Amino acid sequence: MKKISILAIAFSTFLISCDNQLASDRDPIEDKVDSLLAKMTLTEKIGQTAQRGTSSRVKGPLSEELKTAVREGRIGSLINVMNKKYVDELQRIAVEESPNGIPLIFGRDVIHGFKTIFPIPLGQAATWNPQLVREGARIAAVEASTFGVRWTFAPMLDIARDPRWGRIAESPGEDPYLASILSEAYVKGFQGDDLANPSSMMACAKHFVGYGAAEGGRDYNTAIIHEPLLRNVYLPPFQKAIDAGVQTFMSGFNELNGVPVSGNQFLLDQILRQEWKFDGFVVSDWNSVTEMIAHGYCQDEKEAALKAATAGVDMEMTSQAYDNYLGELIDSGEIDLAQLDRMVRAILRVKFRMGLFDQPYRIDKPEVVLSEEHLEKAKNSAVQSVVLLKNDNKILPLASEKKLAVIGPMADAPLDQLGTWVFDGNQKDSVTPLTALKESLGTESFNFVPALDYSRDRSELQFQAAVDAARKSDVILFFGGEEAILSGEAHSRAHINLPGAQERLIKELKRKTKKPIVLVIQAGRPITLENIINDVDAIVMAWHAGTMAGPAIVDIISGKANPSGRLPISWPKSVGQIPMYYNYKNTGRPASAKTFVGIDDIPRGAWQSSLGNESHYLDDGFTPQYPFGYGLSYASFSYDNMTLSSDTLSEGAEMIIRFDITNTSHLEGVETAQIYVQDKVGSITRPVRELKGFKRVNLKPLEKKTVEIIIHTDDLSFYNGNNQLVLEPGEFSVFVGSNAQATMRKDFWIR
Repeated sequence: MKKISILAIAFSTFLISCDNQLASDRDPIEDKVDSLLAKMTLTEKIGQTAQRGTSSRVKGPLSEELKTAVREGRIGSLINVMNKKYVDELQRIAVEESPNGIPLIFGRDVIHGFKTIFPIPLGQAATWNPQLVREGARIAAVEASTFGVRWTFAPMLDIARDPRWGRIAESPGEDPYLASILSEAYVKGFQGDDLANPSSMMACAKHFVGYGAAEGGRDYNTAIIHEPLLRNVYLPPFQKAIDAGVQTFMSGFNELNGVPVSGNQFLLDQILRQEWKFDGFVVSDWNSVTEMIAHGYCQDEKEAALKAATAGVDMEMTSQAYDNYLGELIDSGEIDLAQLDRMVRAILRVKFRMGLFDQPYRIDKPEVVLSEEHLEKAKNSAVQSVVLLKNDNKILPLASEKKLAVIGPMADAPLDQLGTWVFDGNQKDSVTPLTALKESLGTESFNFVPALDYSRDRSELQFQAAVDAARKSDVILFFGGEEAILSGEAHSRAHINLPGAQERLIKELKRKTKKPIVLVIQAGRPITLENIINDVDAIVMAWHAGTMAGPAIVDIISGKANPSGRLPISWPKSVGQIPMYYNYKNTGRPASAKTFVGIDDIPRGAWQSSLGNESHYLDDGFTPQYPFGYGLSYASFSYDNMTLSSDTLSEGAEMIIRFDITNTSHLEGVETAQIYVQDKVGSITRPVRELKGFKRVNLKPLEKKTVEIIIHTDDLSFYNGNNQLVLEPGEFSVFVGSNAQATMRKDFWIR
């Protein structure tokens, strides 16, 4: 009996010890959240789920209605309040006059810079340099936070395979591996090393998920993605954002497989919370909760509130279904109070992590905005984003003695070079290519005739003046592209060639002058070039490169900087090839150059047959204009001596891929070495190749370096037909080179 008592005491002591350990392991923020939640009324709880604001900025004076709502605790966040005095006043009311003093979060779309504008995200992806991306996001946070903006609705992590989609400009491109690397860079840049630092800005991973797969590239449209494809291609960048510490997700406008994502429990609850253990909060996109009515998924606002809350949307952006109906739904028992508590707990948890309860007020540092350091970083990012696509006869870099004809609508377009989704950048701060040319070369070295006033201009009245200027010059420097408003949200294009009369002007210049033409494209997407590609001698893709676009472009074309950008998306020959992406699947009749039959190869009156017997277009073939990962340099590089540390791997092992890169030129340059892997046979068909690693390598003239890139067997896992993450044994090929069409290859096995 005494022995049992001793055992009971020992067991009791052990349980107390465990409880104490659990208490000590518990995040103290959770206790603060629970304590605060217990004090809140139903009205205050619903208030935390409400984000209010306007489509551009809250303009004054502040309404008494808004101040009263904050005072009563009926607002959790505000969007687009950019008047510093309003930010200060509203936060003071929330902290000092609302029932429980819960601070507000002020949000804003700070997508690729705040006042100092960096290249559009697709352009930043073209740097293949995550450190640059992280620096750009950090600068955006430092500048925006001085205005009280502590939450940005970025990064956009939608995989995009259709350049007709306007929002491809905000995308990291078509590849889940590159997108995942950049996802981490963006999140850590925006949020900094400490989320509670007043200069940090909370990131928001959007749009969860599948928005980039909208049918036909039409914004807001239906997306059909089977689950293995969803998990293998579209979800990885979002999971990487969680690994990087992202605190918020945004549900998108689109429907996925028949269910709008703002009411999709499979995505927002099963995957995001149950599988990935995300404990931040989900905000809807602008009115996307009530737009489920137009989708035909909800009958009215009440049902929209029910389905969104049940699915896992914690905060409603601008629409007011939660405000109007959550209380009623709780009273009727259709939504359990515990569900609302979970939603509010997630929002409060994040507010505590942001340090808002300790330091709710913004810290004004106007000197950091558009600082010299920030502008230099923006220029460096722009330089590294530029992709040299064509350079016949090595016309670039331009010799200093050449007389230039500077022509085209984008040579001096300070607003348009900033790119899409820029609310706070000011065109007066932009340095255009024309300005940069004047500063670097002087006005005597070139003749400037825009010929077209803007990218869509169809007038030919200035064509002759452009031809006259070109005849007096050695080289035509044509700045073409599209205005910023032609890409971005709700700006999809069925035809993605140069708009307006740009193509006609280029052809006129070539036909009448025979002078070499250097085409510099400033755009938010790849531009189809089939009508003019033979009329131009060099093509420079400069994207919409931001505040310092002009100096960056001039450095590239003058040779002061050597282009190192690489395409983050396949560049189609025509819209007829879309969707075009490198990691496609083979068919039973895969296309090949050896057996390809083109439209002009078919004899007249040919017997009806499956000529070519392959998957391709008769007129545009089966390859893109420029492949994923492509980009030229003024230097030249060669690859050789590829070896694998092992030709057989078991689960959990690593393989070192070694190879030599030699700079075979007399110019210093950067080569982005890329590793692609093909899983030859799988339980579901596998892509022809997938990016699994890359490294930017700086090489001096004639220098050779041995490069090592490590692949782990985890990198070769995929989701099978049962949606299980598996590593399947079999034969693999690894390719090394400068783009997705790399040919240097070794084979290995997983046993």
